[in-house]
Amino acid sequence: MVEGHSVHRVAKMHRDRLVGKRFYATSPNGRFTAGATAIDQKVFSRIEAVGKNLFAFFGDDDDPVVVHVHFGMAGVWAVYDSEEEAAPEPRSTNRLRLVSLDSKVTADLSAMTVQHGGMELYESKRAKLGQDPLRSDANVELLWEQVSASKKSIGALIMDQSYFTGPGNIYRAEILFKAGVHPDTPGHTLSRQEFDLIWHHTVSLLQRGFATGSILTVDPEEAQTLAMPRLRRYIYNQKNCPRCRTSIRVWDIAARTCYACPTCQPVKSSAEMPRSQECVPFISHCARESVADRFAKAGASHLTVRELKACLATNGVSIPGSANKKQLIQLWESCPELQEFRSSEDAAAEKAEAGETLAVEHIAELAPEQARKARDGVGRKRKSNPPAHTLANMSVAMLREQLVSRGVNIPAKVKKSDLLELLQNVIDESEPVPSITGSTPRKSKVKRRVVTP
Repeated sequence: MVEGHSVHRVAKMHRDRLVGKRFYATSPNGRFTAGATAIDQKVFSRIEAVGKNLFAFFGDDDDPVVVHVHFGMAGVWAVYDSEEEAAPEPRSTNRLRLVSLDSKVTADLSAMTVQHGGMELYESKRAKLGQDPLRSDANVELLWEQVSASKKSIGALIMDQSYFTGPGNIYRAEILFKAGVHPDTPGHTLSRQEFDLIWHHTVSLLQRGFATGSILTVDPEEAQTLAMPRLRRYIYNQKNCPRCRTSIRVWDIAARTCYACPTCQPVKSSAEMPRSQECVPFISHCARESVADRFAKAGASHLTVRELKACLATNGVSIPGSANKKQLIQLWESCPELQEFRSSEDAAAEKAEAGETLAVEHIAELAPEQARKARDGVGRKRKSNPPAHTLANMSVAMLREQLVSRGVNIPAKVKKSDLLELLQNVIDESEPVPSITGSTPRKSKVKRRVVTP
């Protein structure tokens, strides 16, 4: 779902690039023909975001044509500047195409809901929406009156766009976690202090999303303190709480999965205790994570069948043709050497270092442009000192490779902890250090494990 911060970003960018111009308007898929005719060659006078809803105004301020947009799960309103890139051919999902009178700018809209009308359309829609944390006219006192009078749970109220307009399911989980409030707490039992804390985090997190373009809820300083510098969200789709390591509990509120840490978000009474179960992280399409991050968080069970088969096949493991995911995971777990998992980006860099082109071996989990970037960027990065916080995430092979590149002799058998300590010493001292004692030292031939189809 396109959440409130993203809709406000669209409004800001279109305010800069489209507002004030006149456009030829058409409906490539024929599903907004009347609306396109109504706004054709009228000036795009203003644009306004309210939660997950977007309102575009065309024509005179006194009597404008209003276009209401709700993006749904995967809508988009893209802008193309002819001086930078040519607009593609319209797709079957294009409801509206705007082409400036000078043909320099094209804007394509695809969305779940696109409708037009007069000011009455805007006013009727706006009246049904609650308080938007990204708008200066948000009435916090009115929201407090509504919440404190409701018997609905705060978890339900945050998702009710007539109360809080803008946050979705990811934000709900993270806002309530940061506020330390259990989602099943009834609105009328909240103290004013608890409500104010919830509103504070709602505003703060959506402002961060607006600024960064991503739902990033973990404070950077705390991520470092937790020794999880890449942590993006606290409990949404997480197996354990990053603060106390308690298992995250999940249950449904109004047909949407709700998340809570029972330790950090205790219920006020046993009567509020939900029927919940432990969270089993899934592969989220709303909050995407890399293969390496998913593996680090939940192990082989959090990889797809295709990714499991690719890793097993690359490492020479025979795979039965009819093997299901459970059997693939069992195969994975029976091979200890596979537990050290190289990221897709490092795999792409390794191929570049070996002189292979992208045509030789395809990386399914990276788009071509991502693979090219990884081949360039990661390759350069590996020649320099890696940040200290990434050392623990390196595989044994990668640690050996870093040490060998620095001229350190390594015995055939050595623990990962010793490799970590030795590499850290080399980086800190920036001078040669004695090799690890043990069997006869030798130059290591690094065994590269590459996880690709």
